Amino acid sequence: MSDADPPGARPNLATGVAGLLVSLGAVGFVFADPTELVSTLTLVLVVTATVAELISARYASRYVVSGAFLCGVLAIAFVGPAAGFAVPLIAISVAWVFERYRWRALLITLAGAGPPTMAIGFAFEALSLDQDSTRFLAALAVAGLVVFACSVFVVVPLMAVLDGQPILSSLRGFVGIAPTVAINIAALVFLAGIYVDIGLSALAFVLLLIVAFSYMARLVAEARARTREYASLSWGVLSGLIRTLDERDSRAARHCAAVAAFSRDIAKHVGCSTRDQELAHTAGLLHDIGKFALSDRVMERGARLEDADWRGIRRHPEIGADLLKDIGVYGPIADIIRAHHERLDGRGYPNGLRADEIPLIARIVAVAEVYDTLTAPDTYRTPMNSFEALNELRRVSGTQLDATYVEALAALLAGRGTEYRHADEADFDRELDMERRITEATTAGPA
Repeated sequence: MSDADPPGARPNLATGVAGLLVSLGAVGFVFADPTELVSTLTLVLVVTATVAELISARYASRYVVSGAFLCGVLAIAFVGPAAGFAVPLIAISVAWVFERYRWRALLITLAGAGPPTMAIGFAFEALSLDQDSTRFLAALAVAGLVVFACSVFVVVPLMAVLDGQPILSSLRGFVGIAPTVAINIAALVFLAGIYVDIGLSALAFVLLLIVAFSYMARLVAEARARTREYASLSWGVLSGLIRTLDERDSRAARHCAAVAAFSRDIAKHVGCSTRDQELAHTAGLLHDIGKFALSDRVMERGARLEDADWRGIRRHPEIGADLLKDIGVYGPIADIIRAHHERLDGRGYPNGLRADEIPLIARIVAVAEVYDTLTAPDTYRTPMNSFEALNELRRVSGTQLDATYVEALAALLAGRGTEYRHADEADFDRELDMERRITEATTAGPA
């Protein structure tokens, strides 16, 4: 293993299996009819596949969805197994000359493209279906699905072994491209029908459209990559601010994690949507981020505060909300954080909102924050137990806190152990789950 290989990587195993598959494909190629490669259709498919491969969209740098897939399956339908093996291998190899990614990854990609396509080609050839029949098109659609599935189950596990990544989680990443696969299969049947009914000239024109589709797919993939980079930067900045805040006040990160967990659980208990549960969780994580702007003297525990200090403290929800809007996290999060110190009786801050004027999730976060502040050993010298804290929350229900969410928290705490009720072990990194948030930001639409 080289110094560049990540922990858990087994490059020799991955490339050994890939090499064996390519070798088996070469043996099959020898037994196929090589004269089928000398045709105008084969040339058109090779050129189209190569161009499509050069501009194709890579998903997670592990697999390529492009016109090369369509060309390979069309080759086994109208030319033969040898063409089904040669077309994708030529296209991938030419593209590699320009891209120059790892040779081991190239070998794995070849193993997932050529041998499965040729194997399905032999089976398709054995059926001897009439090209004018519906059965021919149906069989071609099935062949396309099988080729794609076989390619995925070759490339993804071997790339996971090569990179030291979990195989199952790598496979789960392909759930999101199911619509793209369906579109490719529909296009495959459409192209086959055009070639049977009209001929090569019409097929060549439509293949040009497939190349254009591949280019648009690449643009989409590049946009997603930029979104991922932006999301990674945004969450990195926000988590960095929380960690800096924790350096000034050692309870900050744990408190934010606890409020996030309680907020999410309350939202789930009262029947909020999955999206609102996520908003509650994220708002809990970031609700105190505006305290980053407070002076060191204000952050010192037990320090005597003056009127100016209290004015600064009362501004931290606004500061946090403005910060989130500038960085670009979900718009609703900023509104929730701005309102999490409002009170039902209108005596809260910063805007003196009343009752239903306060966002629902802000009312949930307020309950979670007050409860954790009362029970945590790192907030008060003599923390309350869960029973005492709930009594205090009920005492201020209807004036400061929303009784619905106080009772929801009480129901959640019933029968739970001390570890949950006091959240002493709440962990900011675990609640942040950076990778999940970046992935969601990449795949989800605007909030």
